[in-house]
Amino acid sequence: MSLRDLPPVDALAAAVDAPRAVAVAAARAVLAERRAQLLAGAADEVDLGARAREWAAASGRPSLRRVLNATGVIVHTNLGRAPLAPAARDAVLAAAEGYSNLEWEDGGRGSRHVHVEPLLRELTGAEAGFAVNNGAGAALLAVAAIGGREIVVSRGQLVEIGGGFRVPDVIAQAGARLVEVGTTNRTRLSDYADAIGPETGAVLRVHRSNFRQLGFVEDVGIEALCELGVPVIDDVGSGALDPVHDEPPVRRSVAAGAALVVFSGDKLLGGPQAGLLVGRAEAVDAARRHPLARALRIDKLSLAALEATLRLHRDAPEDIPVLAMLNATDLRARAEWLAERIPGAEVIESTARVGGGALPLVELPGPVVALPDASLAEALRRGDPPLVGRIEDDRLLLDPRTLAPDELETVVRLLADHLPGGAAGLEHR
Repeated sequence: MSLRDLPPVDALAAAVDAPRAVAVAAARAVLAERRAQLLAGAADEVDLGARAREWAAASGRPSLRRVLNATGVIVHTNLGRAPLAPAARDAVLAAAEGYSNLEWEDGGRGSRHVHVEPLLRELTGAEAGFAVNNGAGAALLAVAAIGGREIVVSRGQLVEIGGGFRVPDVIAQAGARLVEVGTTNRTRLSDYADAIGPETGAVLRVHRSNFRQLGFVEDVGIEALCELGVPVIDDVGSGALDPVHDEPPVRRSVAAGAALVVFSGDKLLGGPQAGLLVGRAEAVDAARRHPLARALRIDKLSLAALEATLRLHRDAPEDIPVLAMLNATDLRARAEWLAERIPGAEVIESTARVGGGALPLVELPGPVVALPDASLAEALRRGDPPLVGRIEDDRLLLDPRTLAPDELETVVRLLADHLPGGAAGLEHR
């Protein structure tokens, strides 16, 4: 095929069974691609009609779509972090179907915060609480609302998390001056006490969620910090309401007397992307009334999912997918079920991770399904839905820990399209 052989746009579009605007766009895209290939010296034959139909079909699929997570990373940032529980998904659908009482009470204007504050108080023991649209926003709002002119922080807690989010930058954006105390590896209570002065607005304690310091280290507990006589903002990160390994529980910080405790809704809490602030009533009220609170306010769909997730923490925590994955006991049965239906697969032992900047040193041993051909990974990532595993020792591993039970049949179907014998080969195993 040469440049002269390329068909007109309208002729190629006529071969595409799609709305005319889509068909024309597909034809133009495919012709532009082929023109560039020919100019670069390509001599292969290409079915332009088939390529245009593929382009049109792909353009009709949503950009944001479901992915099957077989990586073994529970809170996978690239894959949307925590999957929602069925109750949370139902709550989102109900809120999206029409109007809602988002800010309506007794026939007049109400507050959206009333939908989760009682649950936050009950679950954490705090005097008050509310939610904003993400964890980083909650930290920024907390510092801006009660930080005053100076914020005292341990040098060992001046961390950077994903996306270049740095604690010193947060403090600067909140209009406060950073006062560093201690050293990278050791900070004592006396370091804080010596730094506190008339300009101090608060002490900020930041959980080092995505790394650990080991060896010659020293830190100050939340209880001791809360006895210094100034407000304490405690950013505990992942939202563990109850102890999960060595992740700091929210209740401990609240009980210690922290003015504000800040945590995420979509990590170990297992809900939607959200940032939560709980603590003393006057501090929570100051944050709620701050001008930034409106810019960071949570939307109705996330709020519906968050309320449902908090109710599950109270009534049925085992129904929260993240917690179920952490505590799964049927992994071997699920791995063996998959391996029996996949030619060449075997069950081996490997290690899963929590992910999402939570519990970086915790390893979750368990069985996985190993496929000998790691080259399958790319094809499976391009499937419908995409299936994402992990590669170790030139083998593709599928971890049942992060696959929901009702996703296993789909995994088998996707693999059938790429293995010798296709679906029939699987059925006769």
